[in-house]
Amino acid sequence: MAYETEDQETQYCFPNINSSCVKEKRSIREYIIMYLFSSLLSVWIVFLNLLVIISISHFKKLHTPTNMIILSLAVADLLIGLIVMPLQAIKQIETCWYFGESFCGINLILIGLIFSASFSNLVLIAVDRYVAVCHPLLYPRKITTAKMLMSILLSWLYYSGYNTGLVINNGYADTSYRTDMCYGECTIIMSFGWILTDMFMFFIFPCLIMITFYVRIFYVVHQQVKVMNSLMKGGKCVTEGSVKRKSESKAALTLGIIVTVYLLCYIPYYICTLSVNSVTAINVLGWIVYANSGVNPLVYALFYPWFKKTAKIILTLKIFEPASSLINIFK
Repeated sequence: MAYETEDQETQYCFPNINSSCVKEKRSIREYIIMYLFSSLLSVWIVFLNLLVIISISHFKKLHTPTNMIILSLAVADLLIGLIVMPLQAIKQIETCWYFGESFCGINLILIGLIFSASFSNLVLIAVDRYVAVCHPLLYPRKITTAKMLMSILLSWLYYSGYNTGLVINNGYADTSYRTDMCYGECTIIMSFGWILTDMFMFFIFPCLIMITFYVRIFYVVHQQVKVMNSLMKGGKCVTEGSVKRKSESKAALTLGIIVTVYLLCYIPYYICTLSVNSVTAINVLGWIVYANSGVNPLVYALFYPWFKKTAKIILTLKIFEPASSLINIFK
């Protein structure tokens, strides 16, 4: 895709167009390393999240409200590895957008939708764990699989509409709005007011909600652990309800780790986009955010025995055996 002018120095994305963007020159070795790295990372993310999606979708024992959120999160991470990362890799390595203005708008909508939906899933996880740990008697009635699926669907639909409006209102309804941009560039020009509103509504506010819920969750967990320890020291029998609360607390801790890792990846990126003008720094932090999509399945593998078991069944093709969906993977 490299094109050179007559002086063999300056390269353009589209040499036949006067307003073409200038293409950054790289050596063949740089191209190979960058494309190889992005391809391997993309394949790794797709593979791991596909295991999570197949596991939760296929095995009926995993059809719980909490796992529906994990499934939605895995779908978002899969789309990052399957669509977002390959397109962003080509855009950043070639320093040109070769797929046309219309698809540029669609690409920006998809990126906004996927990342917004991911944060929405994290908020739903926090709410789910809060009710399960702090109000266990209300959980079976308030949080059902059907209600959770409806909440997830509505959040995806809402963010689809929001991000479509955001992209259209910031330069893609009228091409004359982008006269200061060269041909072969795919960016969205947002006013500072839009940036602050978007950041507050879809990053700061969700973060505050999650932090508030998890502070409460871990306080209640701490109190429950103290009660259980005192019962065990007194030689009293630990009830089945106590064991269940311990299980819910462990799930909250595992999902809390996922939320924490997400925030550690996203917060530097958001801060950098507001305060730093370095394109290189923003791109590097952006790839850290993309790489985070491959971390969640590793957390499941470390803390959820069921994921190890289902992954083994899938990879050994036992999933195609009759009634495999009814296997009790918790034994």
